[in-house]
Amino acid sequence: MKKKVALLCGGRSGEHEVSLVSANSVAGALDKAKYEVLIVAIDGQGKWWLGDDVIEKMQKDHKPYGEPVYMLPEPGRQGLLRYTEKGWAEIAVDVFFPVLHGPNGEDGTIQGLFELANVPYVGCGVLASACGMDKGAMKSLFAQAGLPQVPYSIVHRSQWEKDVTSIIENIEKNLAYPLFVKPANMGSSVGVSKASNREELQKSFAEALLYDHKIVVEEGVDAREIEVSVLGNEEVSASIAGEIVPCNDFYDYKAKYVDNKSSLLIPAPLSEQEMALFQEMAIKAFKAIDGTGLARVDFFMDKKSGQILINELNTLPGFTSISMYPKLWEASGLNYSDLLTKLIELATARYEVKQKLK
Repeated sequence: MKKKVALLCGGRSGEHEVSLVSANSVAGALDKAKYEVLIVAIDGQGKWWLGDDVIEKMQKDHKPYGEPVYMLPEPGRQGLLRYTEKGWAEIAVDVFFPVLHGPNGEDGTIQGLFELANVPYVGCGVLASACGMDKGAMKSLFAQAGLPQVPYSIVHRSQWEKDVTSIIENIEKNLAYPLFVKPANMGSSVGVSKASNREELQKSFAEALLYDHKIVVEEGVDAREIEVSVLGNEEVSASIAGEIVPCNDFYDYKAKYVDNKSSLLIPAPLSEQEMALFQEMAIKAFKAIDGTGLARVDFFMDKKSGQILINELNTLPGFTSISMYPKLWEASGLNYSDLLTKLIELATARYEVKQKLK
């Protein structure tokens, strides 16, 4: 009997469009012999819509997007609710598969709903998702785990608005240009800017503050960009490492999803020892945030010294046709469809273990 998999996408974050593209790829690659796919797209207002063509309708803003559905934080429901002429009816779901990028999708919020409803779901839990989304919290955990990072500073909106001059002077005292300014809780390089002087730094803050109240400022490094995919619960595996050669000044949103000209080197040109070290550090980072299911771990490798620095970890990485996460596993011997099956199996296994708790 086929398992019913509810694929959640869209959402209220700045990565809404990327999520729809990712979910479309996942829906097409799921093993139809094993799974019946229910596609649920969440619009910009947070409403849930069910339908086979809901992604296409939402991309074209063709309303209504589908059939309205709901989820209650009530154990025992095991699925979605819809309203019919005869009243409320349940739609059974075996596993929830969130392909939601950014806030309200991979920051622990939707995971909290799944936990309250006591349903199996793909990916990291509440804690790991929240820490994986918040770059400030993530960096603290990496530091505690002894993982080397670029010098950085955390600035809150209230601090910035209270005394811009002092904040800038403090940043310039402790960090060297060029600087990268990022919203703490955002992905896909949304809101990220590079600043080479004070004027650009102020503009970068204005851009980043559109997306979050907490900002991460990092010292730039002339480095190669290396990524590793990880997979597992208690036992974690790491893929071979890949390298990104950006078509733009850095690997920003445009380079990732618009220009489509950046080069992906898989495997990355590394020695056996370097490859093993990246894989070891990726697993260490995943365990540092208490990760389960999946994550993509991003590194810098200083072009002069060869030093490896961890950049960040993404608990719900992109699943588009050009995304590194599935590509790295495919190059490691696990194809796209089998990877998705493995993720669903990991979700079910984690759920079953949790049900044994008193």
